[in-house]
Amino acid sequence: MNDRDMNDSNNIILIGMPGAGKSTVGAALAKKLGYGFIDSDYVIEENCGKPLNKILAEKGQDGFLEIENFINATIDVKNYVIATGGSAIYGKDAMEHFARTGDIIYLKLSYKEIAARLGDLEERGIALKGGQTLEDIYAKREPLYEKYAQITLDCENKSVRKIVNEIVKNI
Repeated sequence: MNDRDMNDSNNIILIGMPGAGKSTVGAALAKKLGYGFIDSDYVIEENCGKPLNKILAEKGQDGFLEIENFINATIDVKNYVIATGGSAIYGKDAMEHFARTGDIIYLKLSYKEIAARLGDLEERGIALKGGQTLEDIYAKREPLYEKYAQITLDCENKSVRKIVNEIVKNI
């Protein structure tokens, strides 16, 4: 019996830095597996009635992370691919919930590749504290992605199709 047999939800939860391709890969993976697809950032926006950058502006980083943790911890689905926001790994309740309900896969990219993919961090609704740089965030988050991931997938220079096929092979 593998870990996948131990939970009955069989979800696949994608974690990683903003720009790593969680939503793009997640949608393609869900289609290939015949699963549903959820982007947890959209669930947060729907629940709050406003975009992430507005929630961050109004609630601050700590307030946003509280909301994100609560909403992620209450996502109750079976046979879904869930693309999380890059800061989901700060939510202990959410990450424990995800570990109980599916396989957590870290889509890993180098800092250089993430920096090349991202535009305006504020516009994207990325949880930054005053004075933090993208490099600071990458350094702080990478160990947490590694900690929570059941599978770490190096996505450097790989197409969405190749990443999806590698995930299917590994689950």
